[in-house]
Amino acid sequence: MPEPRFVALDVHKTYVMIGAVNSDQAIVLTPRRVALTSLETWCQKYLDSTDEVVLEATTNAWHIHDMLEPLVARVVVAHPYHVKLIASSFVKTDKRDTLALARLLAANVIPAIWVPPQHVRELRSVVAHYHRLVAQQTAARNRLQAVLHRHNITPPEGGLFTAANRDWWQALALTAVEQLRIQHDLATLEHLALQIAQTKDELAQQSIRDEWLDLTPMLLQIPGVGLIHAMTILSAIGEVTRFPTAKKLVGYAGLGAKVHASGNTYRTGNITKQGRRELRTALIEAAWMAVRYSPLWQARFDKLEKRIGKMKAITAIARKLLIVVWHVLTKQEADRNTTATVTERTLMNWSTRHRLAQQVGLKRTTFVHQRMQAFGVDPPQQRPWQRRC
Repeated sequence: MPEPRFVALDVHKTYVMIGAVNSDQAIVLTPRRVALTSLETWCQKYLDSTDEVVLEATTNAWHIHDMLEPLVARVVVAHPYHVKLIASSFVKTDKRDTLALARLLAANVIPAIWVPPQHVRELRSVVAHYHRLVAQQTAARNRLQAVLHRHNITPPEGGLFTAANRDWWQALALTAVEQLRIQHDLATLEHLALQIAQTKDELAQQSIRDEWLDLTPMLLQIPGVGLIHAMTILSAIGEVTRFPTAKKLVGYAGLGAKVHASGNTYRTGNITKQGRRELRTALIEAAWMAVRYSPLWQARFDKLEKRIGKMKAITAIARKLLIVVWHVLTKQEADRNTTATVTERTLMNWSTRHRLAQQVGLKRTTFVHQRMQAFGVDPPQQRPWQRRC
């Protein structure tokens, strides 16, 4: 049986630098450059089933991970930032980086990251695409707003970017260049509106996949959490079981406070922001919605705002919401701060807006009640919209 080797892949856009050491840190494979197009063939020819392989997380890391997994004993995906902290050097070359990574693997000190399964990757891809489209929409709207500011134009009543105001934009007495830019930005908004709607529909379809069907309603019952928030949270967390405590999940989101504890000194600072940005953003947005529509969360926010200010207070609410998320998903239970009536109404809206019940062959009421009973909530005997005056 061949001696186990610890193989490192330093992945670049068009090539991979590959090197290996043994358990004694001795070089057994001098770093060599392999084109990405030839990587699979090279690995099948030269890698052994006893090898352990490491590569840093990059754009194509998951594809390479899946290709390597059947060929070797173990594949580890390393966190690039943490690797840099451990193996920083004043002399940096591809060959040095490759051997440093291999030696970290041999020493069993690689800061590995969780490898998401395919359904999590797909959801993350759709969520990222949705947020990119929204960012482009915001940028186009800002450009149109800037036109009005430059020329001191007072906007009309109502929605500035609705179809009803399209003629108003076209009638503005501006130069030909400004009119061209306005027409292009309006066309961009029209095009993006269609794409955003299609992407929302896809996220709704993702929410009733077998992997997410039981989890999505659990998040939707939490005040402030809508479909986009729920799918963003689920895509970022993946499997909640990998977070043994709520504190670990808070740290993963970058919502935990910085701490300096040395000697007799102990102080905390702002949040770390070292984590998944989209998860942190979704929770901040959900927190604003919660304090707006939930009396309970509004009361908590008001109490915090008086003591620490508005922005720190909403961050604290976001952190508390994430703790609720952890408990709800981990224990598969209902949120204690909501009622069956509110939960039913929320899930009814989720089902109706995208015709989800029909797609699984159920009536809307049956579909919603099944989802409620799955996490221990008995549906109300009489729905609010059926009550007689």
